[in-house]
Amino acid sequence: MIYEIYHETKFNYGAIVTFSHNIARLKPKNSSSQKLLSHSLKIEPNPYETSEFVDYFENTNNFMLIREAHKSLSVTSISRVERVEEEINKNIQELKNSKITFKEARERLSKFNSEDVLAKQYLFETDSIPVANENIKAYILSSFSEDKNLFESINEFMQRIFTDFKFVSGFSNVTTPIDEIFEAKKGVCQDFAQFAIGALKSIGLPARYVSGYIQTNPPEGQEKLFGADASHAWFSVYIPSFGWADFDPTNNKIPNEEYIILGYGRDYLDIAPLKGVVQSSGNSMLSVKVNVERVEI
Repeated sequence: MIYEIYHETKFNYGAIVTFSHNIARLKPKNSSSQKLLSHSLKIEPNPYETSEFVDYFENTNNFMLIREAHKSLSVTSISRVERVEEEINKNIQELKNSKITFKEARERLSKFNSEDVLAKQYLFETDSIPVANENIKAYILSSFSEDKNLFESINEFMQRIFTDFKFVSGFSNVTTPIDEIFEAKKGVCQDFAQFAIGALKSIGLPARYVSGYIQTNPPEGQEKLFGADASHAWFSVYIPSFGWADFDPTNNKIPNEEYIILGYGRDYLDIAPLKGVVQSSGNSMLSVKVNVERVEI
């Protein structure tokens, strides 16, 4: 399955910006299950300097320095990606067949094992996802028991988030604590992902944030509007002897060939699509347009 992804981010500033530098993380991953066929980045105004580098979390970053005065900034990414259905289905089947229990996983993670070393960094708190409180820990533990299959426990936890939490845009932003999300039982995909990560870490399981896209379909009988899609987020858990496994609590689904992966991080801030610093005064207005289209071969 081949997808074309259009992602436009635009800032309109209330006053002249004399200087800005930004980092974009809009280049999809390239792996055995996802082939990056093409990628381009258009920046307006034209930057004085650009460079591309891969960060600690193996995400591609595009740095841009703009020195000319401007009142708006537009960054448009156009990518073509192939999702390798056979490889993805094979990984999902292996995940469902994994036999390790919650107790066995925690025992292994409590000791040194060279395969698990890099995953253990995802056990630590961050500014966005601090140590989960006891109420959150009690909530997740109701899906986990020592001798229960770990995959089944995580899958049940994902399903409970889908059932218990409501998708409500406008309630939260990237700084809303997971405690508030849990109390209100509402938010958007990034909130559900960060809540799940905090809860999983509280019981000793490494978990990370996944940024990407999923194609959305218009209501029946209506034409899909260009730019009506959105970026998406879900979480990934490290299962010893298997590896990283993705779960999407917003849609109660194990991500399949319909999901396109941008990158991974400890939380949203590690993989924010665009962030930077401007030299100006006044406020700014952000607009985002995303379109995910399946391409017929």
